[in-house]
Amino acid sequence: MAKRVAVIGAGVSGLSSIKCCLDEDLEPICFERSSDIGGLWKFTENVDDGRASIYQSVVTNTSKEMSCFSDFPMPDDFPNFLHNSKVLEYFRIFAKKFDLLKYIQFQTTVLSVKKHPDFATSGQWVVVTENNGKEQSAVFDGVMICSGHHVFPHLPLESFPGIQKFKGQYFHSRQYKHPEGFEKKRILVIGIGNSASDIAVELCKKAAQVFISTRHGSWVLSRISEDGYPWDLTFLTRFRAMLYNILPRIVVKWAMEKVMSQWFNHENYGLVPQNKYLLKEPVINDDLPSRILYGAIKVKSRVKELTETSAIFEDGTVEENIDIIVFATGYTVSFPFLEDLVKVENNMVSLYKFIFPPQLEKSTLACIGLIQPLGPIFPAIELQARWVTRVFKGLCTLPSERTMMEDIIKRNKKRIDWFGESKSQLLQTSYISYVDELAVEIGVKPDILSLLLKDPKLAVKLYFGPCNSYQYRLVGPGQWDGARNAIFTQKQRTLKPLKTRAIKTSSTFPVSFLLKILGLLAVVVAFFSQLQ
Repeated sequence: MAKRVAVIGAGVSGLSSIKCCLDEDLEPICFERSSDIGGLWKFTENVDDGRASIYQSVVTNTSKEMSCFSDFPMPDDFPNFLHNSKVLEYFRIFAKKFDLLKYIQFQTTVLSVKKHPDFATSGQWVVVTENNGKEQSAVFDGVMICSGHHVFPHLPLESFPGIQKFKGQYFHSRQYKHPEGFEKKRILVIGIGNSASDIAVELCKKAAQVFISTRHGSWVLSRISEDGYPWDLTFLTRFRAMLYNILPRIVVKWAMEKVMSQWFNHENYGLVPQNKYLLKEPVINDDLPSRILYGAIKVKSRVKELTETSAIFEDGTVEENIDIIVFATGYTVSFPFLEDLVKVENNMVSLYKFIFPPQLEKSTLACIGLIQPLGPIFPAIELQARWVTRVFKGLCTLPSERTMMEDIIKRNKKRIDWFGESKSQLLQTSYISYVDELAVEIGVKPDILSLLLKDPKLAVKLYFGPCNSYQYRLVGPGQWDGARNAIFTQKQRTLKPLKTRAIKTSSTFPVSFLLKILGLLAVVVAFFSQLQ
């Protein structure tokens, strides 16, 4: 009999987990508290308790080719960066292709997940759910928690003296949906993450003035990179990752600063990070610098105090007549249905490789998607689910509790060294090293050295090209025959949605190439002149 697995949540983590269960001949039953799939990416006008909430204009920060599932490329005509409605459309196509919907019980809330009385030997769980006021209890061989970490808002009002006196409106960014109703207001946005920047940019088109307050500053990166390609296609390569791993730390951090400063001088814009040598996640925003440049957004330091109508900042400056404060201050990690099975201390979760609680006698419970990689999260989630289902099935094993705890401590020290101790960086990890780590556990990491002999063209592409999800379908469990072709046709799918106007290709000899040839000839002539 197939092992039964409870999947909690039908967002990207849940959908991926259902498919991975089916791939390993497990029997998934997914519980989704809302009436639809999509999780975070399902926009609704209302803010519902217990589920993620986004604003109407949300667009992905990673490109479609780097974000897709490893055996299911996004449609050619999809734009490179997707509006949330397009992400949801992709999920629907994915769910239909692999017939996932029949495994989901909608409008079903998980009330509790507890160990079965014989857990020490069986590893089973008792899951209690509620649907239309009716409670039900069922036993499962495994549990995959896919409820995300953008559900419970972190609103640190105690850090803002005078907030009780403030006569204007204030709310967490989770409540924000669209810019209507903010016309001619003076708005203060607290925070400098992606949500804070997006909201500030959107509001400044209608507001009288927008201020953005940041304690530490941030690097800001455009979605558009070299030759107009998406940033992650050029940044996330194994070659770059190798350089970061072998070069001295001080050189890596210096190089990162140079890369991040190519677009504009962050110091001139008041955005330069307080500790610019930390490799914190940059803000991905194409408009923020221009809005600052023409004064629609003003960058301010940390808020020291609030009065009835004004904000006093750490540098002594004051902004009067503030109408609205938006707290883009992140989220708190919580699993109310788990009791103390997953320990959360100071918003930090102790999980082996961000997935498994190390203290359990049986490794039959896993958290999926509780991570913040410096790159696309969807492929990382999929690899997590692929590994977890193989652990549940007994095809992969975990080390001892002591070894797992040592890994957690070591990983945390490295995280602090690279990304700092900020609350917003608790789930941060480098992208390529993490997904490769999971791929090794599953047995799907491509061996580039052996490929150099068998398929040198592919080896070069894997090493110097984008580290996409297709790479993890070339070999091992779950191998996909279309993986190699998907890797070599990635550029065509990237350019397809851009080619909306027919252009006659120029037959003239490129001037830049001619100048390079002439320059090379000049160097050769100069060299031989010196010999004479």
